[in-house]
Amino acid sequence: MVTNLHTVGIVGGIGPESTIDYYKGIINGYRSLSNDVNYPHIIVNSINMTAMLTLIDNKDYSGVTSLLLNAIVALKAAGASFAVIASNTPHVVFDDIKACSPIPLISIVEVTCNQALSLGLKKLLLIGTRFTMQNHFYQNEFRRHGIALAIPSSVDQEIVHNIIFPELEEGIVIPEKKARLVALCNEIIDKEQCDGIILGCTELPLMLHDEEFNIKVLNTAQIHVKTIVNKLLE
Repeated sequence: MVTNLHTVGIVGGIGPESTIDYYKGIINGYRSLSNDVNYPHIIVNSINMTAMLTLIDNKDYSGVTSLLLNAIVALKAAGASFAVIASNTPHVVFDDIKACSPIPLISIVEVTCNQALSLGLKKLLLIGTRFTMQNHFYQNEFRRHGIALAIPSSVDQEIVHNIIFPELEEGIVIPEKKARLVALCNEIIDKEQCDGIILGCTELPLMLHDEEFNIKVLNTAQIHVKTIVNKLLE
């Protein structure tokens, strides 16, 4: 029987649909690997996604850091022994948050990079929100490990962003938008000769799956959840 030694704190609500997937994924993964009747300890602090995105859109990164750090401090006060941010976009300020966090944090970017390394991938297409594609937190991490990333053009970034918002963030998959996104990604993959694609928005797995591509698909939310489960089972 596994005894809970760790409690994970999740900064969620950014967006709500993927927060639900994190919650379910952690529980299912934990119980599957532990062969136990027990459940993991999880604390969710659901914050205002609109407020966070407005700060990022205004490039108020100190405001983003403060908002997320306060959420993590609250998780610690509630009993979390480590924490995660259940979204890619706010990792634009992850290093600043980590430096001040009262508890250890697990980066979605770092664990995704580790997965790419374990698969021996050399060049991946990164798609996500406009903020994730325009900033360099993914590129910087992957470059440190000798992995190249292909980023959509500014025009294509707007297309991808507008497929994610507003419907996909609310859990709504529109078939026509899915078809357009798959075609756009495969066009870039062929042109850039990518051997992998990063679903750099935690809602994208609601729309995109392995069968849409003939290369490795890195589901960042799934990779993040697997790492969280392993931590809980330590």
